[in-house]
Amino acid sequence: MSTVTVFTSMTNPEERKDPWKQALNCYEDLADEVNIIGQKFPEEFKWDYFGKIFQDAFNSSKGDWVFRMDVDYFFHEKDIPKIRRILNKYSTSPAIAFPQYQIFTPDRYQLKTKICLALNKKEFPEIKLNGGGDLVLPTLNGKLIEVSDVPNVKIPIYQYDSTFRTKEIIAKDRARFARAWERQFGNFGNRGGGTPELAFNAWFSMIKERYPKHTFKMKMRDHPKYMAPELGKLKEGQFGFDAFGLKQNTKRPFINYLRGYKEKYLN
Repeated sequence: MSTVTVFTSMTNPEERKDPWKQALNCYEDLADEVNIIGQKFPEEFKWDYFGKIFQDAFNSSKGDWVFRMDVDYFFHEKDIPKIRRILNKYSTSPAIAFPQYQIFTPDRYQLKTKICLALNKKEFPEIKLNGGGDLVLPTLNGKLIEVSDVPNVKIPIYQYDSTFRTKEIIAKDRARFARAWERQFGNFGNRGGGTPELAFNAWFSMIKERYPKHTFKMKMRDHPKYMAPELGKLKEGQFGFDAFGLKQNTKRPFINYLRGYKEKYLN
């Protein structure tokens, strides 16, 4: 049986309203080892700092397989035995890709993308976390490990993007990340700017574009057990309550349902 390490990054999780306790409960159910990094993450930094601490975490992980999990990533408890089985099944692959369910409000989700989260350290210890536009995706021998080149499994990652945060927390956090991006790449890209107002407006424009694509419905019982109780406590002013008003005012064109179905079941 393969051994598993999960590492996750968290900095001032109570202040940032991250679901860190729930995340650790989830990871401990899956992994033989859980490593927490980022506790001393600097307030101001360059973007490549992510890749550096991720690489250090990968290098120090003891598991045969290593999962890099953002603190808002969850597996469903019913899928954990399946994950253990697929790690053994694909023991010669450098990575395994999972579909990511992006959740803004607890009643809906979108299949946002597919990501290589499980990395085979036992067979490929030379994997680096330095690829892609964000400089954190896994590479092997200098080449990005493509989702299309590794096994894709139908076990979703549930991502709870800013669920418990207020506008003020999001604005401050997005501005900090925008400044880090600008230091690295010399521009703010789609992150708006280095002030809380500019960064929040850019982020919320992205949310307004994506939320109409959240065409798959969810009931509270569909969520991982680690998160369902907390989702039931959401209050007005927290993003997950109603996506800052979008829940009541968003229309979803029929074409979005067709595209969502195609992405989830046919691609």
